[in-house]
Order: sequence, then structure tokens, then C-alpha cells
Amino acid sequence: MSEASEGPAPDALAQPLLAWFSEHKRELPWRDEPDLYRVWVSEIMLQQTQVETVKRYYEPFLERFPSVSALARASEDEVLAAWQGLGFYRRARNLHKAAREVVAEHQGVVPSDPASLGQLPGLGRYTVGAILSLTQDQRLPILDGNVARVLARVFRVAGSPKKSAVSKRLWALAESVLPERQVGDFNEALMELGALVCRPTSPACQRCPFGELCAARAADEATAYPEPSKQAEVPRVERVSLLLRRPDGRFRLEQRPPEGLLARMWELPAAELGPAEQPARAAAALARKLGARARPRFLGTAEHRFSHRHWLQHVFAVDAQGGEGTWVSAEELGDYAVPTAAKKTLKVAGLS
Repeated sequence: MSEASEGPAPDALAQPLLAWFSEHKRELPWRDEPDLYRVWVSEIMLQQTQVETVKRYYEPFLERFPSVSALARASEDEVLAAWQGLGFYRRARNLHKAAREVVAEHQGVVPSDPASLGQLPGLGRYTVGAILSLTQDQRLPILDGNVARVLARVFRVAGSPKKSAVSKRLWALAESVLPERQVGDFNEALMELGALVCRPTSPACQRCPFGELCAARAADEATAYPEPSKQAEVPRVERVSLLLRRPDGRFRLEQRPPEGLLARMWELPAAELGPAEQPARAAAALARKLGARARPRFLGTAEHRFSHRHWLQHVFAVDAQGGEGTWVSAEELGDYAVPTAAKKTLKVAGLS
């Protein structure tokens, strides 16, 4: 693999890429009305989430919160409930906080100045560049995973994009290739090319508008770029989840702590297993803690993988007479922010 970057003149990319984009771009709902708020919502949703998943949630979210003011007026629980299924819930919390800042400090108008927009929670250089180039054609670069892969191949940039020096080089390239006009279209086209053609594996080089402009393709080394990052081992955490149900059919939900993983979201009462602890023993201890005396019945297991950990959840059920806490019916679950990991335990329990 080459140690130095190579490739075409930066201004050689715009014409073939924009022509390709005009013919092959996908119909996506956030492209219909590219205003600041709508594109902002789409970009936050698209972070670490596939386009097909976002398409299912984007319009319902905007129907519920059609403006930045409507989003700011909502409670956090309402926002998280609408976000269910998209994961990475910190994005939703930051979007909500940022909407409230827009209302409090910018009279409800999403700022179009890059510095002001970048000060809002959850908005970094990439998101600011995407929002303002796509909606206002501001000449700002973007660098997400798709764009980094395209540029690393076209200019044959060695090293992992997660390394500071490589990232700096790719950002410089992303800025140098920008055309004077149609900047938003160009940035979208780079992302689209990475998603549809310049894929991580099995890139469709024969359909690429850059052809022999791509240095990695010319060297027959397309899949060697960008260099992959070393993946850290993901630890497995075993938990028990307890369906504590009253005679009237209502069951108990608990809210997670205000900080950390899935903060303030709702799930069945749960506990992590200690070293060598058996699930049945842990479930019995949790049931006693919550005032139930019957022996919990094992229902099954549910697995969920986060980016940094793997949950193996043993689901048990036990009858209860009631007590303090939040008791809900299956029909009321939609009113609570229940993450996917918890929905999997509910499914095992026959509640979703």
C-alpha cells in the first residue's frame, strides 16, 4: 500500500460526479423540502443509522414535531418515545436540547452561521457542513464514513481515517474538491457514491463516475483503502429482566438512571449478574427486592448488541400483588421511551 496520497487534480471531480448524481440519486424524503430544520433532523437520524431505517422514522417524527419550536416545547420523554427504534439516544437528547437553545437564544430560527450552529449540542463539523451546504449551498466540506472512503480511494490516502493525521488529510481533501457552485449537490453526491457504488466491500468500480481518476482503482487496490481500524473486543454482560405482573394484567416498568447507557429510558426491572451468579438465583433475589414472594418462571433469553457491549438478557416472570412503582398495560407502552434492548425482553414476555 502506498504511503503517500496520490490522485487527480481536486477540481477534476465535480463534473463527472454531479452528472452521475443527477441520474442516479435516490428519492429520499429529506430531499423534498431541504430547509434547515428538516435537514438537521435527517442528519442527526442518519448518524450511525442506515438510510432505510431512517426513512421509516423521519416523516412520523416531523409530523409529531413539525418545527423547531414544537420540538422545544415537547418533553424529553415525548422525544425519546418518538425516537424509539433509531438507537443511540444521546442524539435525540442533544437534538432536543439544541432545539430549546434555538428557541431561547435565536428566537426560534435555526442559525445559518457555521460558528453559531456549531455551538448547539450534538452538532460537529460534519453536521454543520452537511446542513448548511445542503440547504444554503454554503461552501463547507463534509466528512462522514462514506465520504472518507471515497476520498481515501480516489487519492490513495494511507492509514486509518480514525487516526488524527489521516483525518486531517481527508478533511483537507474534502475542502479542496468542493466546486464553487452546487456545493450541496456535490456533498450529497459524495455520500451517495460511497453508499451505492464505492462500498466498503465489493465496490462497483465499473459503475463509478471517476473511472481511472481514482488512484486506488488504477493501482487495482480499491479494497485496500481506507485502512481498517482495529476493533476492540466487545464485552458480554449478562442480566436478568423480570416481568412482574399484577392480577389485573398490569406490569411494572422501571426508569433507568439519569446518566449513562439508555439514560432515563424505561425497561422491565433488571439486574446484572455477578461473577458466576446463576440467572434463576439473581431473578429470585430481584423478585424479593420488589416484594414478590413466588418463584420466578424462566421465559427465555433476549440478546442485544450495542457498539461497545453485548447484553444477554434472561427473562423471568413472577406474579405480584402490586406496590409502589410504575405499572402499565401493554396498550400504554407507546407512551414510554422503551429502547430496542428492552423491547426484546418484552417480546420474550409476550408483550410486544
